[in-house]
This record gives sequence, C-alpha cells and structure tokens, in this order.
Amino acid sequence: MLLSKRLKELRINNGLTQRELGERVNVTKVSICCYENGTRTPTLETLTKLGEVLNVSTDELLGYDNSVGESGRNKHITKMAKEEIKFILELRKNKKIYEAILEDPKQVCELINKKLQ
Repeated sequence: MLLSKRLKELRINNGLTQRELGERVNVTKVSICCYENGTRTPTLETLTKLGEVLNVSTDELLGYDNSVGESGRNKHITKMAKEEIKFILELRKNKKIYEAILEDPKQVCELINKKLQ
C-alpha cells in the first residue's frame, strides 16, 4: 500500500508520466499503473530501478525510511514509514484507546477487525 502511494507521488514530483517512468525502468505503462494501484508488485530488479530513476532508496519506496529505536546498550532499531509514525502520534492523543492497545494489542486488533467486517 505504501509503495503504490509513494510511487505515484514520486513519479508526479519528478514530472514523469506512467509511460515515461515505465520506459526508464523497462516495464510497460500498464505495469506502472498496476504498481500505483496496488494490484501488482514490482520485482526486486524493477524496484531497484525505480529507486534509481526516482532518486530514492528502496527503503523509502517501501515505507521504511525512518529509524526508530532505543539507544544504549541493548539498542534495537527498526525502520518505520512516516505514515506509521503519524498514526502512532495521532493514536497517542486518545489516551483511552492508546492504553487499551498497549495493554492487549491482540484483543484490540480482533475487535477492530470484527467491527470492519
């Protein structure tokens, strides 16, 4: 999902049409369209070429462009998308929901999933 959104944003910001981007990475316009709609996933080779053409890392394309973690002796670093960080910051604004998720994340996810069905 993040790939499709970011790919489209980066393509537009670089002033490229789907056809032009496709030509630069050796895929069809239809493939670029499918990547942007999330109905198809690029191969690793194509993903690498997309990053090169759009001048971003594959981590950024995939949404893993922010290092998050603890410093110190037992350091654990992970990468998160800016959208994930924004979600967590927004979630923290609602103390009741935030605490419920921290207490039992699996149960809260099950409740949300049930509600969405």
